[in-house]
Amino acid sequence: MRGTVLYGPRDIRSEERPEPKIIQPTDAIISIAATCVCGSDLWPYRGINPFTEPTPMGHEYCGVVEDVGAAVKSIKRGQFVIGSFATSDNTCAVCQHGYQSSCQQREFMNSAQATMLRVPLADGTLVPTPGHPSAGLIPSLLATSDVLGTGWFAADAANVKPGSTVVVVGDGAVGLLGVLSAKHMGAERIIAMSRHEARQKLALEFGATDIVTERGDEGIAHIKELTKGEGADSVLECVGTQESMSQSIQSARPGGFVSCVGVPHGVELNGEQLFYTHVHLHGGPAPVRRYLPMLIDLVLNGEINPGKVFDLTLPLARVAEGYRAMDERRAIKALLVP
Repeated sequence: MRGTVLYGPRDIRSEERPEPKIIQPTDAIISIAATCVCGSDLWPYRGINPFTEPTPMGHEYCGVVEDVGAAVKSIKRGQFVIGSFATSDNTCAVCQHGYQSSCQQREFMNSAQATMLRVPLADGTLVPTPGHPSAGLIPSLLATSDVLGTGWFAADAANVKPGSTVVVVGDGAVGLLGVLSAKHMGAERIIAMSRHEARQKLALEFGATDIVTERGDEGIAHIKELTKGEGADSVLECVGTQESMSQSIQSARPGGFVSCVGVPHGVELNGEQLFYTHVHLHGGPAPVRRYLPMLIDLVLNGEINPGKVFDLTLPLARVAEGYRAMDERRAIKALLVP
């Protein structure tokens, strides 16, 4: 089969790899219908996340079940399925509280940028669709696997409510789908922070009411101006840098809510400063599995179209072009088709 391997900073290759096999009786093997490049993949691609050996890449996936282990009960051969970037048994105490991405048996998926994929804990990780979706729905269904699920968690963790004012920090795919999620949850005002014209346009299409181009202190001042000096009810931090976290906390009103779903790099919080903000702070790896059935239904019912974040489609063999385009911010998100 063909799979994607990162050999070093900006050295990403598509090459022949061994086909995955059933290892545990709870495994499933799926043939990939579509996969993609995630913004978090750019951290190791840029050499910011160190690694010591060639590393398979990819954690967003949907496709058809080809084989299942002897202990798999609910997932059947031939089903079209979507799974999370974090496996889960969906039965342990942590999963029952809705935090499947911290499941006691969790594994983080990799090697999904390939033609086939082994999925551990198949019964708890995979969600089948009713029948096989049309080709036009596959990008949006793929988005539920991570970026939509993460954007939804960002809005949920930030306590977005009908009539609330929301700020979204970050104009990547997660931030843009945070806008979509906040809109669907009934937010009245959604302020997207973006400097990129194409991303601003999509944010407005997804439901943003305002665009703020400034960053840092100027960005915070603009948010305060738009909210009559108060700050936002909910702020979605979708980047993972010190600047974005600081900007998010300071953009919230006293007693407001900040979610942090961007994978943090070099982020440090000042306890005393946080103490006096009265801000609620919640985040982490998104429990995508909690939301998957609902999000799949929203897509299949035509209520949302998150697949619009894919503005570049490439054959899997040209995956390196997708990484380059996202690294250079020429693409929001690259869809890969085997």
